[in-house]
Amino acid sequence: MNLNEDAVLRMTKRVRLFMAVSTALYGILAIVPATAIGREPNGWDLLSQGGLVVLIRHAEAPGIGDPPNFHLADCATQRNLDEKGRRQARAIGESFRRRKIPVEKVYSSQWCRCKDTAQLAFGVFEENSALNSFFGKPELKTAQTAAMRALLAQARPSRGNLVLVTHQVNITALTGVVPSPGEMVVAALDGSGRLHVKSQNTAAD
Repeated sequence: MNLNEDAVLRMTKRVRLFMAVSTALYGILAIVPATAIGREPNGWDLLSQGGLVVLIRHAEAPGIGDPPNFHLADCATQRNLDEKGRRQARAIGESFRRRKIPVEKVYSSQWCRCKDTAQLAFGVFEENSALNSFFGKPELKTAQTAAMRALLAQARPSRGNLVLVTHQVNITALTGVVPSPGEMVVAALDGSGRLHVKSQNTAAD
């Protein structure tokens, strides 16, 4: 055997060893649960434990913002859920019920698309102006976000989960996450009242 043949033989053995080890590792990883290799559980898994904050962007409502001169007391003047949004809202509630997710309290923005989302998903809810949108009025961002933090401090969940149905701008200002309509952000309050995002953009299934 010359030197070239010897080198080729050694390389072939190394390749075969690498392939054998890779195959074995793949087989091991395929049967190890995701949580065992460091992946965080999804939002639904977290919520089964209770004591968390659920920030839900209202369900699908076609368009952006609201018509000029809209009134909170008159849903006909606002951008509202379409049929897809109403189905989406019902699916949110069904996802909670099917998994037996504990809900301690549900608050909603005073906008009709949020109230309809909360009603269709959970049935019982309470309006709270701290969750009202400041879309198109950036000068209200600081005050609205502070009001939202105050609500969290006041309504800190214990055994169940606190559900807040609000708007994209409010959720983004508070968490940095940009959810799509009907998606939720799961977060936890620490001892000092700071909010920590645990799961982003969880949706009904």
